[in-house]
Parts: sequence; C-alpha cells; structure tokens
Amino acid sequence: MPSLLEMRKELSAARACTDHIFSLFTPEALYERPIPERHRVIFYVGHLEAFDWNQICRWSLGHSSFHRTFDSLFEAGIDPEVGSCPKDTPADWPSPEEVQEYNAQVREKVDLALEEAPDPIVQMAIEHRWMHAETTAYILHHVSSAGKQPPTLPQSPVCPSPKHSMIDISSGKVTLGQKGHDGFGWDNEFGEHQEEVTDFAISQYKVTNGQYRQFVEAGGPVSPFWVKRNHHWFLLTMFQEIPLPEDWPVYVSLKEARAYVEWAGLSLPTEAQYHRAAYGTPAGEERAYPWGNEASHGIHGNFNFHHWDPVPVTAHPQGDSAFGVSQLVGNGWEWTSTPFHPFDGFKPYATYPEYSSRFFDDDHFIVKGGSPTTASCLLRRSFRNWFRQGYPYAHAGFRCVKNFSRMFKKASSGVLGSLSCSRTVVRSARQIACGLAGDLFEHPVRNFVRPFWSSER
Repeated sequence: MPSLLEMRKELSAARACTDHIFSLFTPEALYERPIPERHRVIFYVGHLEAFDWNQICRWSLGHSSFHRTFDSLFEAGIDPEVGSCPKDTPADWPSPEEVQEYNAQVREKVDLALEEAPDPIVQMAIEHRWMHAETTAYILHHVSSAGKQPPTLPQSPVCPSPKHSMIDISSGKVTLGQKGHDGFGWDNEFGEHQEEVTDFAISQYKVTNGQYRQFVEAGGPVSPFWVKRNHHWFLLTMFQEIPLPEDWPVYVSLKEARAYVEWAGLSLPTEAQYHRAAYGTPAGEERAYPWGNEASHGIHGNFNFHHWDPVPVTAHPQGDSAFGVSQLVGNGWEWTSTPFHPFDGFKPYATYPEYSSRFFDDDHFIVKGGSPTTASCLLRRSFRNWFRQGYPYAHAGFRCVKNFSRMFKKASSGVLGSLSCSRTVVRSARQIACGLAGDLFEHPVRNFVRPFWSSER
C-alpha cells in the first residue's frame, strides 16, 4: 500500500484532473443529461466529494454529517437499462454555488482526516475519483459542441498503416484476480485462481474504423460515434468532427461487436483469453503488464490522459505483449464475451457493499485494458471493468479471436473425421480456421504471425 504522503499526492492529482474536466463544461451544460440513462452532469460535480466524505469520514471514522441532504443526494450513481431514462428536471438540483460550497467543506474535512483513515478506504476514494475522471470524460464526449470548451489538443502521432494479421497464442495457464495481501483491489478482483486456456489466434490490432466500415457497408450497424455527410463518414471525437480515421480503433457496444465477429465467422475473446494474450509469455510466465513488469512511463500506450481521443492502432509498439499483440492496454477498453460475475470467495467491502454485486447478471460484461482517459493506477492486471452489453457511450472497442480447439472439433467430426488425432490433423484444423478468417482482414492468412517457438511453418 502506498505511504500517506504518496496517497495525498495521488488524491491531489486526481482532484486536479476532475476539476479540469468539469471546467470544460459550460455552466448551462452542467444541468444537461448528455447520456440519457445517466444523471445530469451536476450530480457528478457533487458525487466525488460526497463519496470521499461518506467513505472516509462518516462510515469509516464515524464523523457526524454537516449536510445530510447532499450526503444522500450525491451518494450513488445510477445504471438503468439502456433506454430507461430518469424523470428529474434541472430544477430538482442545487445551484453550482451550493455544490461548490459543499465540496470545499468536504475537501477540508477529508484532508484533516486522512492521517487516521484506513489506507484501503483512502485508496478506494482515489481510484473511485480516477474512474469518474474517465466517466466524466466520456460524458463530456456526448455534450454538444456548444456545451463544452475545448482545451489545447495534442497532435495525433503519425504511424504506419496496419497490416492486419492474426497471432497464434499457445495454450497455457492464466492467473485471474489477486490475493488479498497483494495490495489494494476492488472486491471483484479478489479470489485469485488459475484457468487453463487452449491455443487460439487473436487479431494483432483492435478492429479499426476501416475494417468496421466494410461491415457497415455490408449492412451492419453504424458505430454510435460516426456520422455520415454527403456520402462520407466522419468521426465525432471529443471536441470536433473529423473525416473517419481508418486506422483508429472503432468504438462500439458489445452488441455491435458481437454482430461484427459473427459476420466475420470469428469470436470475441474471453476474459481468460485476453489475459493469456496480454500478460502471458511463450515460456509460460506471466507479466504485470503486456510490456513487462515495470509500470509505464508514457511510451507504452494511449492512456492516462496523454490524448483525449484514440490514436492509430500501430502506435506505441513498445507496449506490445510477449506474443506481439498490440495495444492490449490503452486506446480503448476491449469487450470480452465473459459476463461480469464474481470469483469464488467474493466478499464486498463493508462500506461499499454494492460496488460490484448489483451488476452481477447476464447483461453486464467484462471489458479489459483501458481507454485514453484511464488512469495508470487502473492498469493493473487484476482490474476488471464492465458495461451493459448494449451501452453505446463508452470508449470501448474489440478484437477478434479464432478458437482452434472449437474448429478442430468441427473439423474432426466432418471432413477430418476419418483421420487420426495427430499433429497433422491439428495443423489442418488450424489451416481451416485461418482460411475462414483470412479474407476478413486487409491482409490474408500468409501474414499470420507465428510464435518463434512453433515448429509449424
């Protein structure tokens, strides 16, 4: 666990970040609801301080409330089904001046209480704020241009065009979750265990706008971040509308990602397959991050607010995994086919019992990796994020998987059924699998990257 001084610095940095994001909304936009299913923006202005006050001072240290109405009003967010919208009006919410006065008092009291507060609760408050920095960023994305004030924007890096390929990932064990003494984690991260993953192939890059455009032209659903004008596609970035960048990752809901992979004859990765491709190695060891065991210093990916928007999928090759898979962390969360369920031995935090448990169902699914606005502290291997499968607002993309074991079973029961179960059969099944996938990428099967240890050529 970090020292008290380190946590004070991290809390200060997180506050500065969220203060900056809120300053980009116009005063009128604070009372808008850019995402119909979510609260109005003014809720989030008060929620971050109310969370810190309630968690640290009231529920952990037993301090008396100085504003019970706001403590309750700003206590918890909402996550209704897509299309189910709240009924409140702007008049139901306090003025910005009232909220800011409450926030100032909370910060003063929280700062005085940090020395006696339990370290895990302080860390919870810090990470919660960083999560909401990202949430507020994608809410800001959906505000009209008149409702936000763009900051100075960094230039997107110039990168080579991707040569799309699938990369073979050998079978191996993956470690999901973390042990209780490994440091801070949210309740859904605990219950460390291992799973065996059979070999599969995964796309080297996230699916790009260019690839997804071909799907749209074949009749697929349009990305919620796209708009068509005079027969040309444009992308709605955080602060402007630009011609569709073909080499950026596409952002879609899980339902749209599923439609694409089904059209392509492929699959979405499971949470365990993502872990194998991201943190596994050919030799069987596992890493803390795709690029190694040291935290990033800014060269490994598009995260931690280096950019507001995506960058080309070929950017940051220093962040590639041991298998050569790119951008498994940053540049957009990655949908998996794994529903958000607890690991064995799940225990909620006493002061935050519903953080995960109210979302354990078959409508919320795991996303892994991170987006341009994901803080570095949330990039740990065990961190699990989730969204509803039809949620179209998050900065989330996907990549494709070909499951060799599934293809082998199909092949062995059909054309290959009369052959012995030998390495030749496995190789043939792989060739069939790759052949079905090949024409769905801009470069065919001959560009598949095979691990250096493989005897197959």
